[in-house]
Amino acid sequence: MKKDVVIVGCGVGGLFCALSLPREKQIVLLTKSAAEESDSFLAQGGICVQRDEEDYDPYFEDTMRAGHYENDPHSVEVMIRSSREVIDSLVGYGVHFEKKDGEYLYTKEGAHSRPRILFHEDETGKEITSTLLARVRELPNVTILEQYTVVDLLVKDGVAKGVVGRDAEGRYSTVEAAHTVLATGGIGGLFAHSTNFPHLTGDALAIAIRHGVKLKNIDYIQIHPTTLYTKSRGRSFLISESVRGEGAILLNHKGERFVNELLPRDVVANAIFEEMKKEGTPHVWLSLAPIPTEEILRHFPNIYRRCLEEGYDVTMEPIPVVPAQHYFMGGIAIDEHGRTSMERLYAVGETACNGVHGRNRLASNSLLESLVFARGAARHIAADTTATSEDSFEIDEREYMDWEERYKQIVLDEIEKEKSRHE
Repeated sequence: MKKDVVIVGCGVGGLFCALSLPREKQIVLLTKSAAEESDSFLAQGGICVQRDEEDYDPYFEDTMRAGHYENDPHSVEVMIRSSREVIDSLVGYGVHFEKKDGEYLYTKEGAHSRPRILFHEDETGKEITSTLLARVRELPNVTILEQYTVVDLLVKDGVAKGVVGRDAEGRYSTVEAAHTVLATGGIGGLFAHSTNFPHLTGDALAIAIRHGVKLKNIDYIQIHPTTLYTKSRGRSFLISESVRGEGAILLNHKGERFVNELLPRDVVANAIFEEMKKEGTPHVWLSLAPIPTEEILRHFPNIYRRCLEEGYDVTMEPIPVVPAQHYFMGGIAIDEHGRTSMERLYAVGETACNGVHGRNRLASNSLLESLVFARGAARHIAADTTATSEDSFEIDEREYMDWEERYKQIVLDEIEKEKSRHE
């Protein structure tokens, strides 16, 4: 297959990149699973936006403080200044955010100094991603291939020329393209307990390592403080930070509060781990008692339903919660245009790192960051009129035997190396 642009990943980064490219570009979107099984669908809390000019400095400071001031200031500025334009685009595509009397409602989450988060019930990611996916499926210039796993890059003279992939039947093929965009999401599949889909195992990182593409801060891995504790294994169900933003409190087994629930995520998660260790328990409790019942049912209907399925009525009793791996702040190093260290190779979303999050991501900056820099990558690609996809490649399938376990180990080893370097 030969295309102008190949985008690997069907989350908001990949979808928004496709929508932001010129319609004359022939594009293929590849996804390892079903198009609806990206982590973008799972985002609950909301999406940040700069509310007005007075909000710029507080928003900038909140983001930097949460990231322990290891953020790249320019990337933070680009994200915040672009936020309103992105929200307007989403609304134009048909995304619905909560309103009251015709005005947007804003909620507040941990480490935010003021409410600036737009939301749709407690399934904001699903609302945004499903809407963008519907708009992409309407485009005649975009082809979506599901159950297609990318295992390598096509490279000639140090320039990315597309990808090598495997379909659901195990057949290998190439997708040649003038520009390649990696939007493959996070690394939750490498962990026993994660809020991510298990098929997200950092394949793009392993491929980047294989080709000497620069990485950045890949040991910066965020643990979310509150996921629903169950005895069964599998993907952890997230209890959105906006629940604590609306007033929910954390309790130990004596019914005592032990932390300010609105501190940055890493601080709250560490406090929970310490309390669990001190008490010798596998979880702590989250009480929604301070939130009115009607607000719970309106704002958090999905969380309410899921907890009921597990036997907990959040309007009547606290729920057991435990931290779990949630987000990846590191990744393939990029600039504000999504460019990697390899020519005509771009990365966007959670698999990329331009330093916007620093060491710890501020709540509800993930969807915004993905969208802002996905659009930036699309605009840079559109401006490059010299790239072509006229090469021919042959592949040796033997190179990719046992690729899955090898790639996982490559990423885990690299994370340990980076961790040692930072220590």
